[in-house]
Amino acid sequence: MAVAPAAGVTQPAASGRWWALAVVVAAQFMFVVDAFIVNVAIPSIRADLHATPAEIEAVIAAYQITYATTVITGGRLGDIAGRRRVFVGGVLAFTAASLWCGLAGSGLELVLARMAQGVTAAMMVPQVLATIHTLFPGAGRPRAFAVFGVALGLGGAVGFALGGWLVTLDLFGLGWRSVFLVNLPLGFAIALAALRVMPEAARQPGIRLDLPGAAALFLALACLIGPVLAGHELGWPLWLWAITAGGGVMLALFLRLERAVECRGGLPLIDLALLTDRAFLRGLGAAFSFQLGNVSFYLVVTLFTQGELGFSPLRAGLTVVPLALAFTLASQLAGRWMARSGIRVLLWGCAVQFTGIVALGGLAAFVREPGIEVLMAALMVFGFGQGLVMAPLAGVVLATVQPGHAGSGSGLLNTVQQAAGALGVSLIGAAYFLGGAPDRRGVLAAIAMLGLSVLATGGVLARMRD
Repeated sequence: MAVAPAAGVTQPAASGRWWALAVVVAAQFMFVVDAFIVNVAIPSIRADLHATPAEIEAVIAAYQITYATTVITGGRLGDIAGRRRVFVGGVLAFTAASLWCGLAGSGLELVLARMAQGVTAAMMVPQVLATIHTLFPGAGRPRAFAVFGVALGLGGAVGFALGGWLVTLDLFGLGWRSVFLVNLPLGFAIALAALRVMPEAARQPGIRLDLPGAAALFLALACLIGPVLAGHELGWPLWLWAITAGGGVMLALFLRLERAVECRGGLPLIDLALLTDRAFLRGLGAAFSFQLGNVSFYLVVTLFTQGELGFSPLRAGLTVVPLALAFTLASQLAGRWMARSGIRVLLWGCAVQFTGIVALGGLAAFVREPGIEVLMAALMVFGFGQGLVMAPLAGVVLATVQPGHAGSGSGLLNTVQQAAGALGVSLIGAAYFLGGAPDRRGVLAAIAMLGLSVLATGGVLARMRD
């Protein structure tokens, strides 16, 4: 029988756990800001470093791949070595990687630094959900996830605004480098605060990280997720399909390795019981469907506003800010409503999201040049529905996960979300450019696919109702 990590968490006083929540949520905020802020700086990075188009694409894709392929390992490491220890180490390492990004002298060096950011984020981020799951059992959990949702919404808004502001101001002549260097003071402050207020789970003596399993999982996910990110750009050649098939074989091998570890009495990288937990698997299905359209939605909005409507990058960014604010408000309300109505709140959120998508589709189909105010209104409706779903959904997925396996469960959830986001960008991006040069038909095809992803999410959630 497998050795399970003991819960062993020193529970702080009621006020102390809210301070701990503030610290881990601040790290999530930094992570979200970093994701959005880099996209804003891409044109400046390309011009300053004379980076090739492939290097620029890799600045985004390499980060996503390294994060997605190591986040399960990072989550399980927190279960074994203690979440505070791994969290603080991850925050400091992420901060150091951000410094490397800010000092990069070439496109290739920046890609390598971004890969380091992805790996270190994989140590930091899964401890956030795992800590919330462990510290807030029962009635306090919806409120805690509401705070988590606020961080997601504000992170998106701040990322859009701060990125443009920093690049435009060119503080101290740093230009685009400041979008990475801004992480330094925030990262050090989070690490110091975590050492003071974040409780630590006891280390598990005699339990080691399953390194062969970690290597096999890394290769499997790299072969599965990498082609999804690069497939559309490369035209899906036959050799890319072969790599994907190899990833499937490697994933099957990984599961066999994990069962062998469990039979020896060791601790598998993934809690194998989760793979037979119907509630958890349905939750992952809902998370996959939701994330399939979540990342792609922002891609479609960016292409529509800047490509079809001719908005400047600044105006396009400002168009999305009200969406992020509506998301933040909905995240706050979702915590209260979940306590009274449970999973129905997520179904309401899907309905509101779908309404916003229909409104956006109507504007794209029937209004040649919609004004920015009308676009903002449609996007706010979508953002409000999105806020009712995103943060509470994480709590629903992890509801049946034992505290000692919270890091592993959180890592698995993050991996599924990353894979879904990459697949969604590939599929919906392909729909947008299906006719060659993008036009309103491509916009409508992409919006229709977004609507289907929301409907699929609602369908899975409806089966999870009590």
